[in-house]
Amino acid sequence: MRILETAAIVLALVSLAFAGCVSQAESHEELHGESHGETEAHADAHGGAHEEAHGESGHHAHKIIVTSPVIQDVISTQQYVCQIHSCKHIEVKALEGGYLEDIRVNEGQEVTKGDLMFKILPTIYQAKLDSESAEMQRIEIELFNAEALNKKGIVSPQEIMLKKAELAKAKANMELAKAELNFTDVKAPFDGIVDRQLCQLGSLIEEGDILTTLSDNSLMWVYFNVPEARYLEYKEELDKNEGSQEEHLTIELKLANGKIFPQHGKIGAIEADFNNTTGNIEFRADFPNPNSLLRNGQTGTILIHRLMKDVFVIPQRATYEILDKRYAYVVDKDNVVHQRDIVVDSEQEDIFVLKSGLAEGEKIIFEGIRQVRDGDKIEYEYRAPEEILNHQKFPAE
Repeated sequence: MRILETAAIVLALVSLAFAGCVSQAESHEELHGESHGETEAHADAHGGAHEEAHGESGHHAHKIIVTSPVIQDVISTQQYVCQIHSCKHIEVKALEGGYLEDIRVNEGQEVTKGDLMFKILPTIYQAKLDSESAEMQRIEIELFNAEALNKKGIVSPQEIMLKKAELAKAKANMELAKAELNFTDVKAPFDGIVDRQLCQLGSLIEEGDILTTLSDNSLMWVYFNVPEARYLEYKEELDKNEGSQEEHLTIELKLANGKIFPQHGKIGAIEADFNNTTGNIEFRADFPNPNSLLRNGQTGTILIHRLMKDVFVIPQRATYEILDKRYAYVVDKDNVVHQRDIVVDSEQEDIFVLKSGLAEGEKIIFEGIRQVRDGDKIEYEYRAPEEILNHQKFPAE
C-alpha cells in the first residue's frame, strides 16, 4: 500500500514538470515570433525609406539645356598620311670605268646644271682620242693627194669617193672617242642637292657604279592615298575649280613636328587605277619649296580643307551612340522627348555636319541626355545654337 502511494506521488511530480516545459517553449516561440516580426517591419521601413531616398536622388540633378540645328558654311578637313619626294631625284652613275681621280662636290652641297661633280682618270680615253684624231689627219692627207692626182688623170673619181668615205668614218671614230673621254667628267644634269657620296677618291669605278644621288627640291611631290568616297567628292570640287577663280579645296602639309608648312599645295596628279586591295587611289599634291625645308623621303600629313556651304551643324555633345548608330533626343511642341536616328556626313572639332535626320528649327537636347528617356515629358532651358557653338567647352555632366 505504501509503495503504490509513493508511485502516485512520483507520477504527479513528472506530469507537473512536463507541463512547465511545454509552457516555457510556447512562450519562447511567441517571443521569437514577435522579435522576428519587429525585425521584418524594421527592414521594410528601412527599405522603403532607402527607395524613397533613392527615388528622390534620382530626380533631375542638372538643368536640361535644349538647342537647335543651325545652317552655316563649314570647312571640312580630312587628314592623310603622306610621303614626300623631290620632283627630280636620280642616281648619278659612272658612264665609264676607271679610277676616281677627283671629287668636286661635298655631301649636301647645292649644284647647278653643268657643274663638274666627279672626274675619272682619263688616260686610256685620252690616248684613244689622240689615236683617232691622228688617223683622221692621215686620211685627210691621203684624200688631198688623191684629189691632186685626180686632176692629172692618174686617180679615178671612184678612188676619191672611197677616200672621202674613209675620212667620214675616221671623223665618226674621233667623235666617239671624244664622247668617251667626256664621260669621264660626271656633270650635274640639273640644279639640285648632292646626297651621300658612295665612292671615295681613288676608288676603282666600273661602268654603271652609283657615285651619289641628286635631288631637285624646288618643287616637292607629296603622295597620299584617298578612299573612293572622298575621291568622288574631291574630283567634283576639282572640276568646279577649272575655269573658276575660287578655290574649293585648300591643301596644307603638316610636318612631323606638328607645324604647318608655310606654302599651300595643289593637286598635281591622280593615278589612273584604284588599288583593289585597299580600295584607295593615290593622289599627288605639289608644294613649292623655296627655302629647301622639305627633303626627299620625308613624311607628314596632308590636310585637305573643303568648303561645305549651307549644311546642318549640331554639337557633338547633343548626340549619343548605340553600337554603330548615332542618335539625338528631339523635343516636340508638347515638351516630349523622342529618340531620333541621325546620319553624320563629317566630323569636325566639337561639331557634326549632318547628312540627314534633323530639320531646321527642331529642338534637340544638348545637356542632360543621360537624365531622360524616350517618351519623357521634360522642362528645359533653351539656348540659341550660336551661343552653344561659340562656347563648346562645357564641363562634362
